[in-house]
Amino acid sequence: MQTTDHETRHKKRSRKEKLLNVFRLTAEPTVKVYHGYGHDNCLTVFGHVFQHSPFPRKKYRQSFVRNSLALLRLFLVKPFAGIEVRLEWKGRTYTTCTDTDGFFRFEWEDKAPFDRGWVPVMVGAFLNERPLAEAPGRIFIPYETQYIFISDIDDTFLISHSGNLRKRLYVLFTQNARSRKPFDGVVRHYQLLAQSGTTPEAPNPFFFVSSSEWNLYEYILEFTAVNKIPRGVFLLSQLKRFSQLLKTGQNNHGTKFTRIVRILEAFPKHRVVLLGDSSQQDPYIYQSVVKHFPKQVHAVYIRDVFERNYQKVKDVLTKIEAAGVPCLFFKHSEEAILHSVKIGLVDASSAEEKLQEQPAQQKQQMA
Repeated sequence: MQTTDHETRHKKRSRKEKLLNVFRLTAEPTVKVYHGYGHDNCLTVFGHVFQHSPFPRKKYRQSFVRNSLALLRLFLVKPFAGIEVRLEWKGRTYTTCTDTDGFFRFEWEDKAPFDRGWVPVMVGAFLNERPLAEAPGRIFIPYETQYIFISDIDDTFLISHSGNLRKRLYVLFTQNARSRKPFDGVVRHYQLLAQSGTTPEAPNPFFFVSSSEWNLYEYILEFTAVNKIPRGVFLLSQLKRFSQLLKTGQNNHGTKFTRIVRILEAFPKHRVVLLGDSSQQDPYIYQSVVKHFPKQVHAVYIRDVFERNYQKVKDVLTKIEAAGVPCLFFKHSEEAILHSVKIGLVDASSAEEKLQEQPAQQKQQMA
């Protein structure tokens, strides 16, 4: 009995699907929608479409093998280039196409008033008018607050050892999103900043701008949720393939400046606070931001994590302060909290309550 071409293709596809499933990868097209944001009359949503990608991780056992395989899977993706993507918003459909790396971006205008906070949106991928996959997303439309906070991720609130590639890779391979730790006190600081001059029901917006790749989006999202870091919009770096895994986090930092500029231009009426660390280029990028937006930047915080850069970073922050922007070069987040109180960014009584939450052992270390 002869086998038809259709049956042969089906068998090949089935074998491929089985092989991918062994490695916890799906052979089905997938749409990933990242947190978007809105301002004035303009809204922005972005994401990726993949031909195959990892299944969401459900178990977080502390195992070297499991953690290593889970990390590898994040880079075993196959982007879907040139595919049509449609977004549904208030009864209207907006259309775009993915780039060569499967990335898509929607920017459209709508008339106010908008619902404030996190607003749902639906995005679908289509091939020759045939729906392939769809996924929900959310857009953060800020409340009428005074501040916006732009924070780096690695070694700013997530202990990552960015200045040492060997240590960084060791942590990535041996830990997971639930076992990794933030710096002591950083969650309390960020929670205070989220409520600076406002209420828990109408928090200040956070933007997390990082050199980490979009491959790590779900990983970082899980980490922030588990550790109760304020919910925010992530602006990460270009997707990497498996062959580029060892270069994770080593992207051109010049694009980071561009991403930050987009935020400041989108929210010209908000005062902006920049938070970063001394391991890579944050101080220099923030110096350029202050140079271009001297009246909009309210303060700069740099965590001291790389001794070799200490004097260089200190000199840069001295120049930023000379431009009239308060700065703090700090090791412990409690220092940052006290500085935020000093410059009127955080309420003193709220800060005192947060500081009392820290364990007695930490208080002894700070004494």
